[in-house]
Amino acid sequence: MKRATLSEGLEFSRIVYGMWRLAEAEDTSPAHVQAKIEACLEQGITTFDQADIYGGYQSEAVMGEAMKLAPSLRDQMEIVTKCDIVLPMGPFAHKPVKMYDTSRAHIIGSLENSLKAMAIDHVDLLLIHRPDPFMDPAETGAALDEVVASGKARAVGVSNFKLHDWTLLQSNMENRLVTNQIEISLLAHEALTNGDLAYLQERKIKPMAWSPLAGGALFAPENAKLYKMLEETGAQFGVDATAVAVAWLLAHPAEILPVLGTNNLDRVRALGDALKVEMTRELWFTLYTEALGDEVP
Repeated sequence: MKRATLSEGLEFSRIVYGMWRLAEAEDTSPAHVQAKIEACLEQGITTFDQADIYGGYQSEAVMGEAMKLAPSLRDQMEIVTKCDIVLPMGPFAHKPVKMYDTSRAHIIGSLENSLKAMAIDHVDLLLIHRPDPFMDPAETGAALDEVVASGKARAVGVSNFKLHDWTLLQSNMENRLVTNQIEISLLAHEALTNGDLAYLQERKIKPMAWSPLAGGALFAPENAKLYKMLEETGAQFGVDATAVAVAWLLAHPAEILPVLGTNNLDRVRALGDALKVEMTRELWFTLYTEALGDEVP
């Protein structure tokens, strides 16, 4: 498995296992979750993506039971989690409305809760999950610097931030934001041309991509021609259509890290198949053209 350097001493696998549906699986037993983690590790997928809100505030705890069962796994993993979205459920059932909270108290408290839930003493990366229109950048920046100084997060970054959100927060920090996790896929390709990827590339920052399979839209009838093209390409390399869609992202010079989530153990074992696809420039643009619905301008 290829790897990407996010900051000095911090490397992630190019494919990341996303755990947002972990608590929704039919089998959430520690042994089954351990099997998924080990299936990833066997392929060199060492990076695992969580968030405090996933699974209605349950996914981290489901993972934590597996970590308690096999604590030696931790040394083979890089763990990402996120905070700042507050849903009126679970520990925040008393809240009247969904909101964002980038206050120091919430960031520190959320990370502590995540560490306890996952049965670990630090995360490798903490992300601010969504831009907060009520953010005090000085307070938020200082809180992120604090979690790095404490050793409870090796690095920090953001998710779903636009350029102006990024620069506002970064200008109030000592530590460098090391990634922006944004939506990128064949069907959500705006980041390629709207400046989002260019901004990160200019600063040699590796982006993470959520929903790299477009939330299942690749399989919808209206995208049948694109899906058939992916299938036919995959057949040439002995992989399925989804592997080709992921390979399309992996080939980009920005060194995108796709975050892939599935609860099917056989599919987990096949996540690394994307590396078997030889994505030429011509093939990349052939798929891009079909996704656009027209030739490039």
